[in-house]
Amino acid sequence: MAAPTPLSRRFTVADLRAARSGGAKVPMLTCYDFTTARLMQDAGIPALLVGDSAANVILGHPTTLPVPLSFMVEITAAVRRGAPLAMLVADMPFGSYQGSVARGTRNVFRMVRRSGCDVVKLEAGKSQLRLVRELADAGVAVMAHLGLRPQSVNLVGGYRYQGRTAAEASQIVRLARAMEAAGAAALLIEAVPPEVGAAVVNAVGLPVIGCGAGPHCHGHVVVTHDAVGLSGSRPRFAPALGDLASPSRELYHAYADAVRTGRYPADEHQYPMEPGEAEKIDGVSVAAPARSRV
Repeated sequence: MAAPTPLSRRFTVADLRAARSGGAKVPMLTCYDFTTARLMQDAGIPALLVGDSAANVILGHPTTLPVPLSFMVEITAAVRRGAPLAMLVADMPFGSYQGSVARGTRNVFRMVRRSGCDVVKLEAGKSQLRLVRELADAGVAVMAHLGLRPQSVNLVGGYRYQGRTAAEASQIVRLARAMEAAGAAALLIEAVPPEVGAAVVNAVGLPVIGCGAGPHCHGHVVVTHDAVGLSGSRPRFAPALGDLASPSRELYHAYADAVRTGRYPADEHQYPMEPGEAEKIDGVSVAAPARSRV
């Protein structure tokens, strides 16, 4: 594996379109905080998704539904500060864009203004076509999310992959074409057979990001916590990139052990007073505390 090459220039929607026409594959990861964003930019990841999966992996909810818009705006802005060169996609959470075009546009504008994101992602049904059209007319780049839509978990009765039949696949393709006609800038398709991913790619002229949608997509995204062993489970389509959980536990244990045994804090962790000043403090012993023998 080659050494990581940090991003050296801004990756944009135009670059995503160029990847489609040129045959390049675009790696994308989810990200939820400044520190991780900085590491991902250093690793050369050109596109980051601040997903509503933050509800699961950051806040501990069983579904993505409870995460509020205010939280998504805040963490998206943090990722923007950590990775100013990456193309930043912000997930619009459940309830922030459904119900009326006025509410949807108002909340999307809030996300774009306050977070600095490049693209907003909507879990798209037919009812969002007018919203996508309004946003595109206003100059907002929209990524329409098709296939498995986690915000519809209660409607479909769980997280089930989509496009199992030719009829289901045709519905997804028709919706993809409708989103393109409405002005969507890109598509994300989740948890479908590779044949369905290929059908969508062939049916539209937009760049298509796959999330468990087969090899034909122009880029691929996974929930980072799933791929690095931090979420406790891993869907079929997520690669096993490594295990960050075990070394993290070992480091936390090492700290706890150092505190319990008195090895921390040691002399190198202390701030010194000016010479002779400690003796002037009433009731304070300047002798070093005894170390625990535990």
